[in-house]
Amino acid sequence: MNEVIETILNHRSIRRFEDKPLTDEQIKTIVSCAQAASTSSFIQAYSIIGVKDIVKKQKLAELAGNQEYVAKNGHFFVFCADLYRHTLIGKQEEKDVIPSLESTEKFMVALIDASLAAQNAAIAAESMGLGICYIGGLRNHLEEVKTILKTPERVIPLFGLAVGFPSKVSGKKPRLPFEHIYHEDEYEQSQDIYLEQLQQYDDAISSYYHERTNGKRQDRWTEQMANMLTKQSRMYMKEFVQKNKLNLR
Repeated sequence: MNEVIETILNHRSIRRFEDKPLTDEQIKTIVSCAQAASTSSFIQAYSIIGVKDIVKKQKLAELAGNQEYVAKNGHFFVFCADLYRHTLIGKQEEKDVIPSLESTEKFMVALIDASLAAQNAAIAAESMGLGICYIGGLRNHLEEVKTILKTPERVIPLFGLAVGFPSKVSGKKPRLPFEHIYHEDEYEQSQDIYLEQLQQYDDAISSYYHERTNGKRQDRWTEQMANMLTKQSRMYMKEFVQKNKLNLR
């Protein structure tokens, strides 16, 4: 096993960071690694906004659900789906690109490109001894987030990435069984097999929480998911995306 694989397999979310900013060199390295990610048809349909202003970070922390590590970290990156520059390209080259930019396909390309770039950034940061935590809570109030970050039409902030020097390292959460995730040749459709695998995973997660909290918590993963999915969240998203001239066709 090499160091890259060890870094990936050692991932865990960090939510407490030292009061120490990343250097400009570290930021540039992380962004350069993000840019090295694969991109569909070389379209590069994403942008990254680094937030240093403490007032903006504190406001984003509030909007994300009062998650203080959005404000207290070494650096905060926001990954955006971005087809704005391609609008300008169409004007420059005098081509009608709008129907394509408004398609579901190009919206998916932007989401995928941004996600691939972000994961490269995360692995790069962790390989440098830094900790990271993804912040999906920015999508709680995207209108306000867009205002703070001054993003134009056809740019949508998707999630944040808090990066910094860990002050507390949490334990690794067990992932779903390999056999439950990896299907060979075709999708496994036996419900009996699925339920058996989920039961095994529930046991592992329950034991993890029991040990981590000294018996105060021992909920199951399927219990967590069922409870979460019965609550509708961010149901404004389709309207918001289309208002920003994406995913219209």
